[in-house]
Amino acid sequence: MQELLDQLIRYARGMWRYRWMMMAVIWLVCIIGWAAVLRMPDVYQASARVHVDTQSMLRPLLRGLAVDSGAVERVGLMTRTLLSNPNLEQLARMTDLDLRAENPQQMEDLISGLRSKITIESTRNENLYTISYTDSDRNLAKRVVQSLLTIFVENTLGQGRADTDAAQDFIDEQIKQYEVRLRQAEDRLAEFKREHVGMMPGEGQDYYKRLESALAELQQARLQLRELENRLAAQQRQLQDFQEQSSDFTLYGSGESPELAALDGRIRSLEQQLDDLLLRYTDKHPDVIEIRTLISKLERERARIKPAAADSGQQANPVYQQLKIMIGETESQIAGLEVRVSEYEERVARLREMIDTIPKVEAELARLNRDYNVNKANYEELLERREAAKLSKQADISADDVKFRVVDPPRVPLEPSGPPRIMLMSIVLAGAFGIGGALGFLIYQIRPTFEDARLLKELTGHPVFGSVCMVYTDEYLKKRRLALAGLAVATLGLLCVYGLVVTAEMLNLNLLRA
Repeated sequence: MQELLDQLIRYARGMWRYRWMMMAVIWLVCIIGWAAVLRMPDVYQASARVHVDTQSMLRPLLRGLAVDSGAVERVGLMTRTLLSNPNLEQLARMTDLDLRAENPQQMEDLISGLRSKITIESTRNENLYTISYTDSDRNLAKRVVQSLLTIFVENTLGQGRADTDAAQDFIDEQIKQYEVRLRQAEDRLAEFKREHVGMMPGEGQDYYKRLESALAELQQARLQLRELENRLAAQQRQLQDFQEQSSDFTLYGSGESPELAALDGRIRSLEQQLDDLLLRYTDKHPDVIEIRTLISKLERERARIKPAAADSGQQANPVYQQLKIMIGETESQIAGLEVRVSEYEERVARLREMIDTIPKVEAELARLNRDYNVNKANYEELLERREAAKLSKQADISADDVKFRVVDPPRVPLEPSGPPRIMLMSIVLAGAFGIGGALGFLIYQIRPTFEDARLLKELTGHPVFGSVCMVYTDEYLKKRRLALAGLAVATLGLLCVYGLVVTAEMLNLNLLRA
């Protein structure tokens, strides 16, 4: 903050060196500006007020049956288009202003000047419109406002009838066109459906939704199949465990068959004989070989008889029967799911094969349906509007829905409405000081000076070995005080001239009012 303040003070000191040049520029700008303001001609503003009554007795009765003629909107549109080129050209002919234009360019300038001087204000709640025009000629300003009022009333009344007839003709023409479009859209839609039977999308589903649904069904079926396969494997393991337990029980339990017991006894006896022979002979002895061969035959016979005996015991067990039933049901369900998975896979494959065909068919069908629905909706809407337009036309003929009443006829005050010379003179004075200050700042930027050694060191980056102070003599101080007094007198004189000019303008306004 301190650096910014120091910089502003430095700028002020630098500009102070060119104070006389700044004061001269301020005086020059003020004299030229005030002279231009005083030479501006007086202007007069003519105005008129008109009330537009858009309330009709038939409008509440026909609400919902007939199309609103839009009296309010029509009046509002007329106020917005009152300053169009055709209306302004008509205004120029009515007030003989067109005689001033000798070529098209001058006519364009005349129309632009009229548009810039005309103002239209409205209070929508009360339907009260004020038309104003500003010009240096009082009589011309009054004629222009009168002519604008005439154009406003006549064009608004005539536009309602013309708009109704034009709307009726337009609706009839559009109905004929939409009949042809609707018939063509129906033919295209029927032909397209015949050509693409079997590819039409389902109710509320397009191709990608159908593919997504098929993939979801396939994934669900595969999941159920894996669950059943895991269940079948678990049931088979249970059955195997049960069979092993049943075999062990048959082998070591009290339920062993007599045939197996006899075989086991012979095998144990032969094994005992084999042990005795091996104590005396080698493995190649004929008796040893014969006994081992006999033991092998008996063990094979025992292995053949044992499963049959175990199965006969298991068949009579209810747990075994229940496991077999459950395994059968699971295998049946797996077979059904395998058929379903195969069907879903074929359906997904068919959809994927038609990935480039079905979306195009669906998109084309959607486009045809959209065109058909749009044409149908527009056609039905136009039929309703035509009947409402006929009823509205009869209502417009039977009664006027817009009435005009001139509240204030065109008038022009005796005293001018402008220009605001006092305000303009104040703006000139403020602008002159701004221009003078800007000039002093610009010169200081072009020809900068250094007020102290510290600033010189900061800007150049080199050390300053010393500085010489200025010694003010009495004669210099006297001249300086005289210069300051002269500057104050010049400033005070400028303000006095401003006061005199403003006072003269106020006296002139008071004389005009008197």
